[in-house]
Amino acid sequence: MSRKDAAEEHARLAAEVAAHDLAYHQDDAPTISDGDYDALRRRLVELESQYPTLAKNSVSQKVGAAPSGKFAKVKHAVPMLSLGNSFADEEVEEFLARMKRFLGLPEDTELAVTAEPKIDGLSMSLRYENRKLVQAATRGDGAEGENVTANIKTIKDVPHELPKSAPDLIEIRGEIYMQNADFQALNEKLIAEGEKPLANPRNGAAGSLRQQDVSITASRPLKFFAYAWGEAPQLPADTQWGMVQAFKSWGLPVNPLMVLCKSGAELLAHYHKIEAMRSQLPYDIDGVVYKLNDLGLQQRLGFVSRSPRWAIAHKFSAVQATTVLEAIDIQVGRTGALTPVARLKPVTVGGVVVSNATLHNEDEIARKDVRVGDIVIIQRAGDVIPQIVGVAERGQGTVPYEFPKVCPACGSHAEREDRGSGKADAVRRCTGGLICPAQRVERLKHFASRNAYDIEGLGDKIVHEFYEDGLIAAPQDIFTLAARDARSVKKLDQREGWGASSVANLFAAIEDRRTIALDRFIFALGIRHIGETTARVLARHYHSAEHLEEQMKAAALSEENDARHELNAIDGIGSIVAEAVIEFFGEPHNLEIYDALLKEVKPQALEAVATSSPVAGQTVVFTGALEKMTREEAKAMAERLGAKVAGSVSKKTDLLVAGPGAGSKLKDAEKHGVKVIDENGWFELIGRD
Repeated sequence: MSRKDAAEEHARLAAEVAAHDLAYHQDDAPTISDGDYDALRRRLVELESQYPTLAKNSVSQKVGAAPSGKFAKVKHAVPMLSLGNSFADEEVEEFLARMKRFLGLPEDTELAVTAEPKIDGLSMSLRYENRKLVQAATRGDGAEGENVTANIKTIKDVPHELPKSAPDLIEIRGEIYMQNADFQALNEKLIAEGEKPLANPRNGAAGSLRQQDVSITASRPLKFFAYAWGEAPQLPADTQWGMVQAFKSWGLPVNPLMVLCKSGAELLAHYHKIEAMRSQLPYDIDGVVYKLNDLGLQQRLGFVSRSPRWAIAHKFSAVQATTVLEAIDIQVGRTGALTPVARLKPVTVGGVVVSNATLHNEDEIARKDVRVGDIVIIQRAGDVIPQIVGVAERGQGTVPYEFPKVCPACGSHAEREDRGSGKADAVRRCTGGLICPAQRVERLKHFASRNAYDIEGLGDKIVHEFYEDGLIAAPQDIFTLAARDARSVKKLDQREGWGASSVANLFAAIEDRRTIALDRFIFALGIRHIGETTARVLARHYHSAEHLEEQMKAAALSEENDARHELNAIDGIGSIVAEAVIEFFGEPHNLEIYDALLKEVKPQALEAVATSSPVAGQTVVFTGALEKMTREEAKAMAERLGAKVAGSVSKKTDLLVAGPGAGSKLKDAEKHGVKVIDENGWFELIGRD
């Protein structure tokens, strides 16, 4: 065959293979059998072996069809939550006791609990509809992840179709990981090719999966373990153990070291067994995960914050190493906190190269007498930020570290607050407020960060550059950037490292975030003491950004009024948090930013947990002794039904559920004309026995 004929046949085959790849990997609708497809590829490779120049940029070098553009976002039907951690054996016993207390069970009740290794990899959710894999998504922020379906389909461990015994719809969740031997071989290959080696198997797995070119993912030795599920209208079992065995029967890989235990002693015995064999396992693990076996009890226990009450990760002991403390830098956070950061001579701790560590605060530095030049002990446990636990050897000629009394960013006085307790706050803070450039830029970074606005392309480095160059000074400036750039003489795409495509992508990402969930909007404001959980509590209670502002302005008018009382009565909002929110809205500069933001963005009310229940949207208070459920279980039940649970009674309370021994709250309900029912009345109201 002449080269011309070979080139013509190669072009025809390449187009045909590319079309089949598209049909299979993107449309999930193959048009030929696997055998016929393999024959086409073999002929393609045969031609390329005869004429090597044909292989350049050939479809034979790719597997599947590369996703077009950046990964699309996927909203999880059921949130992918993280696990609470424990580090001591006694905390495992407390985990069991806590579940029994919540459920109102006697202390000697036997609870069956599964125990399995905690894989150090990347969380993944696989959605099967009509038993076919239709979507794969990373965890992301728990509510929204990245669509990596095309990449996942290249992993041999992940079946593209489940057997007939599987339900029509189910989301299988688990971990993408890389075995240690495969990781080592991959790094050797990358080094030989002049590429930068990967940091560790976990980063290797995550980086390999998040490739725009799917052939790179296909070339990486990724594996999968299934251990949980998301949306699943019909479950094949009523226990955690039964669910995982069902996964196994469907052809999904599950961890062979998972066991079912009946006591805390059995859990700890398995934990220490796994810990002892950790170094011999072919993959990295950082602990053992315990999950209550009974799914009915799991549902009753529910969730707290972003973690289930019925599961916990028992992390392994910290790994330590020694190195030289080369410097102590002071970072100024968005709330003005001065945080000392240790700069270290790089050292490997638990398979990760560490060059920075936390020093917490000035009291910790003084207590440990850590000095620049010392040889210090570094500790790292799982994914916890490395910390200095002490001095191994005093450096020659070192002097005690003197913590700065002024802000290194703006020169303002830095003080330790005393909120009337007579004891100084552990954290020293800059008093400069928003005149401090560090606080302003850190607030901007927080606003655009992953768990807040999550603006792709506007990472910390870019935020800092844009702030320094005067492009953004406040959050609302982000949303006027495109319009201002259109009027500017010096366009954004003329900056070093930028082009028309990257600018267009940034503007599109910003535009996409003009609509956002109310809780993320509140969290993005960076109000002191307001984390993601508290932001969600406020969002569910006040429903809109406008109503929140109106009520907080009213609360700031006096020490005693209905708005302030309502805020303090919200379950989960303490006095410190309440004061922080009121202080934020009492500052004119903050109100200016808030109002300017609302002209650019449209925060959306959170979806109610339930909208058709008799108590959806009502404010409920529980008081007295409950006999059929614990107080915590009652609160969790009410929230699942769409009610707002308050800690005290006001005229805005809709319902008081009063058990025996009800006291002042019952009197307050009578004073405000609030409807009062007993526990039996509650179950009758919500339609449960």
